Amino acid sequence: MKNINALFFSALLLAPALSRADISALVAVEPTSRQDAFLLSRSGLESSLGGAVSQAVSVSKSEDLADAMRATRSAEYDVFIAPAQVAASALLRGYELIGATDSAEQFVLVGRKRLASLQDVRGAKLYLPQQDSIYTYMARGMLNASGLSLKDTLVQHERYPQAGLTALMIGTSDATVVRRSDWEAWNKDNPGVGKVLASSGSVPGGFSVVVKKVLPADIRSRLAKWFTTSAGVAGLKPVTLKPESGEYKAVAELGLFTPTHLPGAKLVTAADVRQLLAQGAVLVDTRTEKEYKAKRVPQAVFVPYVEKSLKDVAFDASQDSFTGLDKLDKNKPTIFACNGAECWKSYKASKMATQKGFRQVYWFRGGLPEWEVAGLEVASN
Repeated sequence: MKNINALFFSALLLAPALSRADISALVAVEPTSRQDAFLLSRSGLESSLGGAVSQAVSVSKSEDLADAMRATRSAEYDVFIAPAQVAASALLRGYELIGATDSAEQFVLVGRKRLASLQDVRGAKLYLPQQDSIYTYMARGMLNASGLSLKDTLVQHERYPQAGLTALMIGTSDATVVRRSDWEAWNKDNPGVGKVLASSGSVPGGFSVVVKKVLPADIRSRLAKWFTTSAGVAGLKPVTLKPESGEYKAVAELGLFTPTHLPGAKLVTAADVRQLLAQGAVLVDTRTEKEYKAKRVPQAVFVPYVEKSLKDVAFDASQDSFTGLDKLDKNKPTIFACNGAECWKSYKASKMATQKGFRQVYWFRGGLPEWEVAGLEVASN
C-alpha cells in the first residue's frame, strides 16, 4: 500500500510537467536572407531554447512566406522568427513582440532611366519576388500611395529580389523593388541604368521574434531572456532591438489587401452570419483542410479555394482551383469565409460565385477571426 501511495503522489507531482505541451517555433526566411538562415542551427535552437524554458521545443524552417502568413492567421506556432511582414501579421492575432535582430531599413522602387516618375510604371514590367515577400508588400504600398495598383503593372513574380536589378540592366524588366542599401551598392557599380521612383517608410530589419500572449508569463519571460542574451549559441543574432509598434502596424496595413466591398455580393458580419445560418444559409469555408479540421464555424462546409493567382481585385481565376463551387446549390443563400481581412480566398470565391449565377452571395470578410472575437462557438475534429 505504501508503494502504491508513493507512486500515486509521484504521478501527481509529475502531472503538471507532463501536461505542458511542446513549444513550437517557425523560422520563416526571405529568399535573400538565406545566409542568416544557414547560420541558424535548428537543432541548436531546439536544444538551447528548450533548456531555457525547461520544455521540449520543436522548430520548423520555411521559405514559403505565403504559408508563413497563413500560419499567423491560424496561430499555428507559439513563436515566429520571421521577417517584418510575418511578425506584423502575428502581432494582430494574439502575439507580442520580443524584438528584432537588425536595424530598420527602407525599400526603394527603382525604374529604368526612361521612366520619369512612378506614374510611368503603369503598364510597365515590374519584377518582384513571391507574393507575400516584404518586397511585394512595399511595392504595393508605394504604388497605392501614388494611386496605382499592382494590377496597373505587368508583374513578374520571381524568387530573388536582387536579380530584379540585373533584369533592369538587361531590359527584361522596367522596374523592381529592393532594399535601399542593395540599390546604393548596385548603383555605384552600375551608374546611369536606373533611378529611384519611390521610397518606403521604415521597416524592421532582419528577423523579428514574436510569441503567443496566451503562453504562461514565466515561459514568455524565459523566451524573451534567451532571445536577447543567448540566441547566438544557435547562430541567431541577439534580438536586442525593439522597433516602434507603428513600424509593424504600417507593414501590417499593407497586408490587409482585400477590398471593403464586392459588387454582386453583400458584405456581412459575424452577427449577420449567425442569423443567416439560422435561416438556412450555407456557410462555405474556403481555407485548407488542416485549418478547417483544427478550428471552424460549427455549421461550415469545407470547400477549399486553392489559390495561386495574384492577391488583387484583378486576379486571374484560371490560375486557381475551386472545383467544389459546382457542387453547391446556386439557389441557396451562400456565405463565403476564410481567415479574415488578409485572406483573399473568400473574396475570390465570392466573386466567382457571383459570376457563376449564385442568386444570393454573402462575403464574410472577417471570417473565423471575427467569429471568435464575437465569442461565438467554434468546432474542431
